[in-house]
Amino acid sequence: MKKLNVLLSLILISTLGFGQSSILGKWKTIDDETGDPKSIVEIYERENKVYGRIIKLFRNGDEDPDPICDLCPKDDPRFEKKIIGMEIIKGLKKDGDEYSGGTVLKPDEGKIFKCKIWLENKKLKIRGYWGFFYRTQTWIKAS
Repeated sequence: MKKLNVLLSLILISTLGFGQSSILGKWKTIDDETGDPKSIVEIYERENKVYGRIIKLFRNGDEDPDPICDLCPKDDPRFEKKIIGMEIIKGLKKDGDEYSGGTVLKPDEGKIFKCKIWLENKKLKIRGYWGFFYRTQTWIKAS
């Protein structure tokens, strides 16, 4: 009987874990103004911190399919590097239900912001801060 209780407990714990979503994985970024997809960002963990890199860009036929970050700060190692494969989210640490304490780069503006991310209704919320001002984007899980 004791073994059965342990087995049932393990099954219950494992099924509860499947119901929880994770920030890790591939996310489709959405343009705030047009509602069009802009890119796919892969969120991953390295050395107990969370990072994100662009793995795909959605571009018009007349645009460079893999441009360089010519607007990135000149003293940043990402300056004039290809955007596909670029790490744009760096060093986020888990803080309750959120991840914070890191930065996000917006390559099309060349600006780096403090940021935090969290899940809300199975969507990824990413908030970039500049002083007291902030902007929040909603990313959707990529298939």
